[in-house]
Amino acid sequence: MSEYVQTRVANRTGIITLDRPKALNSLSLDMVRALTQALLAWRTDANVDAVVIKSTSEKALCAGGDIRFFYDVGRATPMGGSALLEDFFTEEYALNHLIHFYPKPYIALMDGVVMGGGMGIAQGGPDCGLRVVTERTRMAMPEVNIGLFPDVGGSYFLSHAPGRLGRYLGLTGLTIGAADALYVGLADVFVPSARLGELAQMIESVPGAELPAAIRRFAEPFASEAGASELAAERSNIDWHFGPSSVAATMQSLAGAKGAFCEKALAAMRQRSPLMMCVTNELLERGAQMGVADCLRMERSVVRRNFENGEVIEGVRALVIDKDNQPKWNPATLSEVTEAMVAKFFEPVWPDYAHPLRHL
Repeated sequence: MSEYVQTRVANRTGIITLDRPKALNSLSLDMVRALTQALLAWRTDANVDAVVIKSTSEKALCAGGDIRFFYDVGRATPMGGSALLEDFFTEEYALNHLIHFYPKPYIALMDGVVMGGGMGIAQGGPDCGLRVVTERTRMAMPEVNIGLFPDVGGSYFLSHAPGRLGRYLGLTGLTIGAADALYVGLADVFVPSARLGELAQMIESVPGAELPAAIRRFAEPFASEAGASELAAERSNIDWHFGPSSVAATMQSLAGAKGAFCEKALAAMRQRSPLMMCVTNELLERGAQMGVADCLRMERSVVRRNFENGEVIEGVRALVIDKDNQPKWNPATLSEVTEAMVAKFFEPVWPDYAHPLRHL
């Protein structure tokens, strides 16, 4: 078990606590394995009726995967063929699948930063999952900012968001708060952070089988405190400007628009990897026609191609390692991205019978 993952059972509820505060609970391979081990054990444990995942830090549930690890291992093994990288993404995506289809209520307390891989461990299946946000929630799928793409099931949950909201979030990588998360359908209830202590006590005192309903009742008086959703107010703009099928058409549409919202979206996209925005666009188009397992299998192949390409290594270098915030994207401009470049990311890496996620 990982030193950063604490597990225990209280009143028939399995409680997972992430405790890597200095890294905002960024996921290492050991953490992925610890989470998987606990969830597999509790899945068939008759003494566990529900699962709660939370953090020791008010700053984050989970900021994503350990991108410094990606950088170090990716650089040391050209073409992205490291066994450690292979294991990490295979096991992380398998964990995402396990969470999405978990047969018992899976409750995520999404206080603070919830981004990238953090979304993958928070977006449980809609039938019995429950996602709690607070006024401190900062949610995003910001992968295009580091030369990656929205993975951990993002090709599914973003592409199935209402209208063009998922495309907006995936292509801009911008952060949203509680009200927007609720509006997009990436959260279920709002609880003020000042009341999390009471919520924690309730989690310990209410039997696991009754917990989801009890949390909904607890949260009901606070529904209006989440505030107004900016995405709801800008919905017509989002659906219009992010309606075109190509990234270039979307940016051209935004460039001709007025208003701070459109200007912010365009400014963000101008900083992102042109190639990975186009890959993300194709990923979401395909994901809209797929189920969760097929989306994760597609992402597993695309992430292998991503590290072979090296765009993610440059993105992490610029934003995390050297912190010069001047990534040298390749290609440097959107006009240089070709259909063939994008198609390369979707070429099969393995035959179907050998795919590492073939058993999902």
